[in-house]
Amino acid sequence: MSRDIILVDPLPRTLELIMEPAVRARLEALGEVVISEDRRMPDEQVEALLPETVLIFGQTDMPKERLNRAPKLKAIINVESNFMPNIDYQSCVERGIWVITPASAFASPVAEASLGMAIDLARGITQADRDFRQGTEEYGLAGNKGVFRFAGAPIGIVGFGDLGKQLRELVRPFKNPVRVFDPWLPGEVIKRLDCAPSDLDELFRESRVVFVFASVTSENEGFIGRRQFELMQRGSAFLLMSRAAVVDFPAMLSAVKSGHIRAATDVFPDEPVAADHALRAIPGLLLSAHRAGGTRDAFYEIGSMAVADAELIMRGLPPQLCRRADPATASRLRSKPVSVS
Repeated sequence: MSRDIILVDPLPRTLELIMEPAVRARLEALGEVVISEDRRMPDEQVEALLPETVLIFGQTDMPKERLNRAPKLKAIINVESNFMPNIDYQSCVERGIWVITPASAFASPVAEASLGMAIDLARGITQADRDFRQGTEEYGLAGNKGVFRFAGAPIGIVGFGDLGKQLRELVRPFKNPVRVFDPWLPGEVIKRLDCAPSDLDELFRESRVVFVFASVTSENEGFIGRRQFELMQRGSAFLLMSRAAVVDFPAMLSAVKSGHIRAATDVFPDEPVAADHALRAIPGLLLSAHRAGGTRDAFYEIGSMAVADAELIMRGLPPQLCRRADPATASRLRSKPVSVS
């Protein structure tokens, strides 16, 4: 008897994390759900299910050989939110298999946290609180040494995908001139959102606040380093909100430790960060434990977007909410699974 199997292999996510009960019920209405959440689904179980699998929710390895053994497969929905080099994307295109991810679920909370952290760095809010608790606070103008108004300050955005575009909309009321560096986008796209296309050096030299939302690719690991930090105006703010690997992390820490810039980071080369790591004691460094996007509503949005598009796909219609993988770009990505956003 033929079955429609929905293979759920979602780690580091779980269905409880990303789906409210009503959304999970919609998923279960699409077919027979087979789940592995305590560990990655074993290869032998995946192989046994492939002939009847119509949907995959998760990060299961799907090279061409496996795709060939899954004749009914309609979609792979990556609920970790990053396309990884464990799928033959070109074969999926040729077979008409959708490969999608609801990554934009994190855009709004990450942008919101980024704005809050940027204002904090510009105005010295956290540092003022620490000074007050230590009894070294200063009042009025004396308490604002080295700070600047975020409103109107020139901004640079590195990486203009979902996160960068969302941040751009949030800062509109502050009337900041915005420069954008994104080699994957034509200038026309950037200009339509009232931003100026920029090369990397110009962006770092002219911006008072730099936000980094770039993904990691085979070509850009560590592409922001000492040169860019030296170009920044003294006392400027740098925010790393996407992937740690795009930045020379020791160079960033050195620039902050020297007092040349202030910085905030939500991501780190190794997570969790060691309890005795020296970065915990660096003044001028605002630390966030990879939590900017990990809000309750964002995780549920992952599930609702994924299931809504799965329903469309099962009806023979194209997905409308999730980002679609393109072989030309997905093959360059170097993301690795993470436990949070």
